[in-house]
Amino acid sequence: MGTPYKGLPDEARYMTDAEFRIAELPEWSDGIAAGLAAQEGLRLGAEHYEVLHLLRDHYRFHGHDLSGTRLLRALEEPFGRRGGRKHLFELFPGGPVSQGCRIAGLPAPPYSKDESFGSVQ
Repeated sequence: MGTPYKGLPDEARYMTDAEFRIAELPEWSDGIAAGLAAQEGLRLGAEHYEVLHLLRDHYRFHGHDLSGTRLLRALEEPFGRRGGRKHLFELFPGGPVSQGCRIAGLPAPPYSKDESFGSVQ
């Protein structure tokens, strides 16, 4: 059994184990992601979905990352030849970590919801 991840609003709580690995990811699909992205003014393409699936896989295998910077570095590696961090911010202008996690149905790492982190605004 897990404990609720307390950094989220009531409607988006996740059950985590002792190492803060998400025990069960909430219902999510590419269709749900497209709807969430549309609310933020984004139209998702293949690379967007690649980022979203990488984020979900990261949470599934590594648990809740307590560092937005570390999570961003994990995303940069597969996108290095495509422009790295710059390209990720072109895909997710609200930040590949903060906006990406929202659209992927995941909790963002602490402090990455701050407007000064992971955003080009």
